[in-house]
Amino acid sequence: MGTPGNEVKITVVIPAYNERDTIAEAIARVRAVSMRKEIIVVDDASTDGTPELVAELAGPDLMLLRQSRNQGKGAAIRRALEEATGDVVLIQDADLEYDPAEYPALVAPITAGEADVVYGTRAPAFAGMRWQNRLFNRIAAAVANVLYRARITDEATCYKVFRTEVLRALPLRCERFEFCPEVTAKVRKRGYRIHEVPIRYHARSLAAGKKIRWWDGVVALWTLLKYRFTD
Repeated sequence: MGTPGNEVKITVVIPAYNERDTIAEAIARVRAVSMRKEIIVVDDASTDGTPELVAELAGPDLMLLRQSRNQGKGAAIRRALEEATGDVVLIQDADLEYDPAEYPALVAPITAGEADVVYGTRAPAFAGMRWQNRLFNRIAAAVANVLYRARITDEATCYKVFRTEVLRALPLRCERFEFCPEVTAKVRKRGYRIHEVPIRYHARSLAAGKKIRWWDGVVALWTLLKYRFTD
């Protein structure tokens, strides 16, 4: 993979909506990782000054894209894919729940030719996560395993890593958080094995800005079921 003589280039996609309190630190942590990479931040029509802050941080390694209206995480990822130039795409949330220091371990199975798709698994601990969210994550993984023989422990993890050509080939239609179940379904229906790598995780609360809600869980399960029979 990558250009001969060079290491693999990673495109880090950061969807962001009203994340002014954390996004500068998140970007700093991504930049601190010693890997060849580009960072694409897609601001989803934030109203708290997030895009203005990111614009101040922009440089040769960081591109800011702005959505004209709030569309959701899935739409932001699809927008970033239009601009990605890396060999590998890695999804990074704009909060501080996930540690970019995990990147080398997450990308290693792809660069070694052992995998096309890698998920960072938070199981079994799901550290600091509310019991309701832990329960949903176990159910989502179980449903994915039954419907798609995914053999995974954490379907809803943010840390999803793909060879860029694999992700681009998927007919993604997602708008919001259903990106996770849709991409899981379509990856498995095309015969790709999902390789899991254990990661550290520091859950944030709803009060601290976590945006996913119970209804997103219902949509996720419906998405897994829907794409078992459609594409």
